[in-house]
Amino acid sequence: MSPAEWIATTLGIACVALAARRSIWTFPTAIVSVALLGVVVFRARLYSDALLQLFFAAANLYGWIDWRRARARTGDVPVRTLDTRARAAWLCGIALGWLAWGSAMHRLTDAALPWWDAGIAAASIAAQWLMARRAIEHWWLWIAVDLASVPLYLAKGLYPFAGLYLVYLALAVWGLIDWRRAAGARWRLAPA
Repeated sequence: MSPAEWIATTLGIACVALAARRSIWTFPTAIVSVALLGVVVFRARLYSDALLQLFFAAANLYGWIDWRRARARTGDVPVRTLDTRARAAWLCGIALGWLAWGSAMHRLTDAALPWWDAGIAAASIAAQWLMARRAIEHWWLWIAVDLASVPLYLAKGLYPFAGLYLVYLALAVWGLIDWRRAAGARWRLAPA
């Protein structure tokens, strides 16, 4: 395992743990982690994953700004939930993104596993954007991404990253529980 993989792995674990605790420090930690991860997956010819890291860097910058503003207004990082219509729209968007990106990667590149990689990328984009917007549903998407990523990385021989995604899976479950608790406390305090 290269030094970049070790550092990306360590920072990746830290940033997800910080997100589970709704700490604003998740964002600068994530930016460094995804930059290093991008280099590693590009070298493994997982191009969708490499491009995804560029998106993550931008989305983490946006999330950092949004969470800082929310915390300045409320003293906390409040969470929210999507309504049924918004959830359906996000799922349709993920499916369309998967089909479009998978087709492009399959036809235009020598990507190793274009459809699998593209599905993970599409769900990851939605999850990251929803996290930046403080929507609790992002944890469900991260759980799905983690479950799909472990066998992908095993198939490519990226064993440390497969292990990392098992840790991410545990952290995503923790994050979902913690954010649901925070959302429940907020709803109990809201006026009727």
